[in-house]
Amino acid sequence: MPNMTIARLAAAADVGVETVRFYQRKGLMRVPAAAGAVRHYDPADLDRLQFIRAAQRAGFRLAEIAELLRLDPDTERERIRELSQARIASLDEQIAALQAARVALERLVGDCARGDAGPCPIIKAFH
Repeated sequence: MPNMTIARLAAAADVGVETVRFYQRKGLMRVPAAAGAVRHYDPADLDRLQFIRAAQRAGFRLAEIAELLRLDPDTERERIRELSQARIASLDEQIAALQAARVALERLVGDCARGDAGPCPIIKAFH
């Protein structure tokens, strides 16, 4: 798919055009020179966009993705591994926080189900 428009690039990566523009503003994607009124993207742009999306699905933040894109995959494996291990630790923290929130909310739902009088314990807990 050489010479894709931004719309075709976005569609090929299953994202919106504004997502591509957002990544461009963040410096993650290049802004190609305009040929007339249209900018054209090549397969390398699609590969980069798909890399960014895959890294986001793996939990990486944009700053981390920017660093991953700058690193040499052949010579900087240790740094890539460090970034990945840090991301795993952060995800573990988020999972623990979500599990604690779930337990607390389940308790409140049970409290709400056991009583019919007075304010709902769920709403009361949020005040």
